[in-house]
Amino acid sequence: MKGIIPKSKAKGIDICAMGDWYYYIIRSDLGCFMMSTNLNKGHEMTIWKLHPACQNGDHYLGDWNSYLYVIKGNSYRRVTNLEKDNGAEVFSLHPNCRGGDHYLATTNYFYIIFQEKGTYRRTKNLNKDWEGVEYKLHPNFRNGLYYWGVQGYFSFLKPASDWGVEFYTGTDLSNDKRTGVYSVHPDVLNFLPGGLSVSKGPSFGMWENIKTITNNSNTSVTWQRKINKKVGYDKQKMSQITHDWKISASVTAESGDLAGLITKAQFSFSAEYGGSHVSTENESWNEATEEEEQLTFELEPNESVYLWQYKLGLGHEPVLFCRDLKIDDVPNPPTEVPLPLTQS
Repeated sequence: MKGIIPKSKAKGIDICAMGDWYYYIIRSDLGCFMMSTNLNKGHEMTIWKLHPACQNGDHYLGDWNSYLYVIKGNSYRRVTNLEKDNGAEVFSLHPNCRGGDHYLATTNYFYIIFQEKGTYRRTKNLNKDWEGVEYKLHPNFRNGLYYWGVQGYFSFLKPASDWGVEFYTGTDLSNDKRTGVYSVHPDVLNFLPGGLSVSKGPSFGMWENIKTITNNSNTSVTWQRKINKKVGYDKQKMSQITHDWKISASVTAESGDLAGLITKAQFSFSAEYGGSHVSTENESWNEATEEEEQLTFELEPNESVYLWQYKLGLGHEPVLFCRDLKIDDVPNPPTEVPLPLTQS
């Protein structure tokens, strides 16, 4: 399967907007965020380091006064810059403003969406709950994966469909007054959690037979020689996903290869969102190279052995070649997965 991971299953990941122009995709799992002026056209996509104090929030939102909010538990941190944590202040959430599934702000109001109840709360202040009122959420707006607001509009990301990944915009959460439906630009899509499964295809893992040795004689023989195997990941192929991004020096210094981090994260996701649910932390994430390995073993008369290597890929293309080999005496590929499972 393939699809974008919903916010409810991705702590520290969110989409928010500030004022009229800037959209933010927060990826605490990568330690950075994308800022763009247009999610549909992919304008001015820049990747910035996410300040440690602003990581792993439950919710992120921006308002009309150029403030950004990081909600954790029953309090929130208000800053003017997610990279530098400028102007940081911490406030408690009013009891009426706690426990929301999504938070956004537009046109002098904050909106708190309670998806299961099918309601939303509108307030002028998250700490004081000034002018707080609860309204019915229109059924067509209940299944958004992420919600964000710009001046005069709210937007929400829909699950992937036959038309790809789209987001809707509207002016009233109580009435089905949608003003537009827009596709997410492919370069933006690649930064969303699970986005690679949509743009590249779901991940896969498979054993590849890299060598078969057969003893056709009537006597036992000792087979000893070096074999070549590819180890590492296809950095050149995966660097295409970051080609049109402007990546800040702080992100490059800390992450090294951002495309590798995004790919690694994709493999860790569950199959429901196009992942393989495996951890590749102990694999080589350097540029794939040919390595030699010395092998020695005894072969009985008319016996064959098969050398298998495990690889992971996206869509139909392998991108990560694992280091370990498996030697077997049957021609069928092994059935076990040689990588540890990720935590649910």
